[in-house]
Amino acid sequence: QVQLVESGGGLVQAGGSLRLSCAASGDIFSPNVMTWYRQAPGKQRELVVSIASGGNTDYADSVKGRFTIFRDNTKNTVYLQMNSLKPEDTAVYYCKLRWTRGWGTMYNYWGQGTQVTVSS
Repeated sequence: QVQLVESGGGLVQAGGSLRLSCAASGDIFSPNVMTWYRQAPGKQRELVVSIASGGNTDYADSVKGRFTIFRDNTKNTVYLQMNSLKPEDTAVYYCKLRWTRGWGTMYNYWGQGTQVTVSS
């Protein structure tokens, strides 16, 4: 059983910073990809940034230059450093862990989400 636990959300003023964490536990296979998504009220869930086991990253244009993802493979933890936050960054942020095994079977695991609120 794989579990993901996010933490670090909260209320911050525009221009401020927050750091989110997502710790994975259980039987985890590598290589894998850890991804942050977010979902604002009334909107679809969107990809924020992903990072592969080897460190390759993929950022959404809306967060490039402001957010930084990094991971500690020894702790199966991914972090999201969010700087220069904007009110439009307000959302529930979710962590997802994914790996592929065998003949291309994908395994996806989600965290419970953490609320980020940016006030103007």
